[in-house]
Amino acid sequence: ELIRSLRSKLQVLWEERELVLSEARECAERGEELEAMVRDVCKPNEFERYMMFIGDLEKVVSLLLCLSSRLARVQNALRRIDGNTDAEEKQSLNKRHKLLSRQREDAKDLKENLDLVSGILAKYLTDQQLQDYQRFVQVKTSLLIEQKDLEEQIKFFEEQLENLEKSIP
Repeated sequence: ELIRSLRSKLQVLWEERELVLSEARECAERGEELEAMVRDVCKPNEFERYMMFIGDLEKVVSLLLCLSSRLARVQNALRRIDGNTDAEEKQSLNKRHKLLSRQREDAKDLKENLDLVSGILAKYLTDQQLQDYQRFVQVKTSLLIEQKDLEEQIKFFEEQLENLEKSIP
């Protein structure tokens, strides 16, 4: 019964992933249309900055998710520290926490680039076109986050199913 339940949950997650991938393809098409429009209206160096931002968007979102996850684990470990925890371990956790916090703040520089690119585009695009650009970035970001989340859930349930199947003779 548990195996059947896990398989059913996996099926639902796979279907959700297909929907998200379909939405991502539609978003990519909108992105290509937006890219062509930006290429036509911006100076070459401004267009290059735009393309660099769009290209880095996925990397930075992935980095932020990874850093946030690691930071949460370190924060949980710090909360579990008690009187029996040795000073070296406490110091190590505090160092990791500071490093991850600094790295996450560095990754948040994407927001500044978003503002910079929006400022550039505001000179050339109509209000509606600028809103379309901002909606594109927002949708692309949320789809990336949703994709990563679904992949993690799928991986988790696949591992659970595999372990359960191995444990049953």
